[in-house]
Amino acid sequence: MFFSICQKKVLTKDQGLKKSTLKKAAKASVCIHAGAHPDKETGAVIPPIHQTTTYAQTSPGIHQGYEYSRCHNPTRTRLEESLAALENAKYALATSSGVSIEMLIMHALPAGSTILCGDDVYGGTYRLFTTVFNSIHKFIFVDTTDPKKVEEALKEHKPKLMWVETPTNPLLKISDIKKVSELAKKYKTLTVVDNTFMSPYFQNPLDLGADIVMHSMTKYINGHSDVVGGACMLNNKALYEKLWTLQKSLGPTQSPFDSWLVLRGIKTLAIRMEAHAKNAMKIAKYLESHPKVDKVLYPGLKSHPQYKIAKKQMSGFGGMITFFLKGDIRKSKKFLQNVDMFSLAESLGGVESLIEHPAIMTHASVPKNVRESIGLTDNLIRLSVGIEDANDLISDLERAFKTI
Repeated sequence: MFFSICQKKVLTKDQGLKKSTLKKAAKASVCIHAGAHPDKETGAVIPPIHQTTTYAQTSPGIHQGYEYSRCHNPTRTRLEESLAALENAKYALATSSGVSIEMLIMHALPAGSTILCGDDVYGGTYRLFTTVFNSIHKFIFVDTTDPKKVEEALKEHKPKLMWVETPTNPLLKISDIKKVSELAKKYKTLTVVDNTFMSPYFQNPLDLGADIVMHSMTKYINGHSDVVGGACMLNNKALYEKLWTLQKSLGPTQSPFDSWLVLRGIKTLAIRMEAHAKNAMKIAKYLESHPKVDKVLYPGLKSHPQYKIAKKQMSGFGGMITFFLKGDIRKSKKFLQNVDMFSLAESLGGVESLIEHPAIMTHASVPKNVRESIGLTDNLIRLSVGIEDANDLISDLERAFKTI
């Protein structure tokens, strides 16, 4: 059972699935049972929300494992237990947002560190690195899908950490996690993998050699577009303790209620991810054959540049699709204004389908020349395919295509 490091007294064991049973269970079963053991006091199958800030002590410093909810909270402990099990990790940390977990990782590095970062990452990550931490660390951007370029950069810059997002947002570029992690270890560099797009159901970077895996829990892990949260999972105790101390000091903890909502969302992670992927494959094939589409990027299509790597390291292809319209930004805007079932909105990973224009929306903080240099053009459209009926989604896209 997973607990926060500051507990001074082990809580009474809850009645629930045995640890040995959970370890052998399939991922779908882990989604249901990890962190979801019945309440030890009442037997409630759905755990209560410990909506409290502080905890009574029997004597100064003597408590039942919890002191103050910025440090740790029983509901968040359950969530962290679930997250650790999903990524086959010893430790997990739940925070108030995906960006906040990135902040903690950056603060854990010595001042003046060099960070090697993928050249196509989430716009919020790029903004954090280049406008907040650029005065503390040095950032080198490289195409992490090319192991030769990765090794050249590792050899030249000797970075403390390599930041890999795979698949990337929004170009869905896929890095060989095992290969780049091996290269990083060769140069004594930590590897962080942003696994948000695949979720722990379809991809487990720690099993492939990464040191830390992080997620925006706002997306697939929660899956219902009603919680903002972040998480990281790892096996290095010393690094975990450093990150936890930073979280305690800086304060970006996940609230009890939000932790409970994410725990509830995780129960359906397996069936949601299967439904997202099934719909996305059908829509990707439809788009690939459409006369008004120039190119489609989806890891499950054989036309994807890293399709073989995707098949090797992922058990499914996810619900994200990027495609390029034949036309300019005017046509892109008109197309986006004429969808109905797809909501024109930022974010991703919810049960409802979303559509957006990265150059104007999620990646507006990335300078235009940088966007265009990596292929993020004004005719690029990103879909987060939900779990509605696929034929209804295709009909919605077809109506929008007819307007251009």
